[in-house]
Amino acid sequence: MASDMIINHQEKAHALLKADADKILKLIKVQMDNLTMPQCPLYEEVLDTQMFGLSREIDFAVRLGLIEESDGKVILDQLERELSILHEASLKK
Repeated sequence: MASDMIINHQEKAHALLKADADKILKLIKVQMDNLTMPQCPLYEEVLDTQMFGLSREIDFAVRLGLIEESDGKVILDQLERELSILHEASLKK
């Protein structure tokens, strides 16, 4: 029973962190589409703040033993790749 609960918490933590990463991607998409360009300091500030917040969430989940550090790195790396693709696309507009 206890191991099932731990696995459930681990799955939930991973899902929540992935959802937060998706929210950051959506926020940046909206910002790029409607508000500012990637070269704008506001864009950089929002992106840096959001990425820092997510990295702290991941660090906390790792410290609690809810996710492996490598899994957290995968979430951040995937988000960075998606943001890079989005940034490249915006430069081609």
